[in-house]
Amino acid sequence: MSSYQIAVVVGSLRKDSFNRKLADALVKLAPPEFFFKQLEIGDLPLYNQDDDVQQAASVKRLKAEITAAQGLLFVTPEYNRSIPGVLKNALDHASRPSGQNAWAGKPAGVLGASIGAIGTAMAQQHLRNVFAYLDMPVLGQPEAFIHVKEGLFDATGNIGVNSKQFLQNWMDRYVAWVKKHVA
Repeated sequence: MSSYQIAVVVGSLRKDSFNRKLADALVKLAPPEFFFKQLEIGDLPLYNQDDDVQQAASVKRLKAEITAAQGLLFVTPEYNRSIPGVLKNALDHASRPSGQNAWAGKPAGVLGASIGAIGTAMAQQHLRNVFAYLDMPVLGQPEAFIHVKEGLFDATGNIGVNSKQFLQNWMDRYVAWVKKHVA
């Protein structure tokens, strides 16, 4: 395959989200044949199984964007030691109705940033449990629990010098993961 479309899901709606900033900076570390599109999840209605028979336009759009992608990149904060509600809502919508799981088989990577010392370790572990059920192969190593502190980003919003090698290694492993599963 000569190019790879990657759907990026940011688990935060906040305009100045550290995780949105991380997603924007991280994709710059990918090779030129990788193209990234952040998916909108803030406009999805709350998941209700009664709506499976006639999904909202925003849900249909999300599922189509996932289906068009060769890989998935999740960049998420941690809320109360777990997955943000807006992210769980998107996971539920795109996996339903039963038998129409848009996530299935898509190679995924997950990382996140937080001001807390353990980054987003708990949220990522919870996500890995959900991904297993949704049949998403997820990159296991290296794990990336990013502690947001001075220097994570440079003045232009790129990954700072102290974190660049680690995150470049993460991206290189993610790229290989996607290529392995798409081949």
